[in-house]
Amino acid sequence: MSDTPPDRLSTNPRSAFFDMDVLQRGIGIRFKDRVRTDVEEYCISEGWIRVAAGKTRDRNGQPLTIKLTGPVEAWFERPAEGEEEKPADAE
Repeated sequence: MSDTPPDRLSTNPRSAFFDMDVLQRGIGIRFKDRVRTDVEEYCISEGWIRVAAGKTRDRNGQPLTIKLTGPVEAWFERPAEGEEEKPADAE
């Protein structure tokens, strides 16, 4: 598995951009210089994230989301299985 997160990823299993293997590694998201933990979907190349709009639900029971635009940065929280974590000063 690559050390670079996908360009677009969603936490909703109904989405075409849902990938459980990637989500199990943990994804960190920085949006506008702030680490966000409430991101439902993101796209790095287009520069946007989707977050839940409070506790509001749509008619199918899915959370309503709003799209926020700005610089997006993503990283993996944990290394892939079989790969050892490199120390930060190894480079």
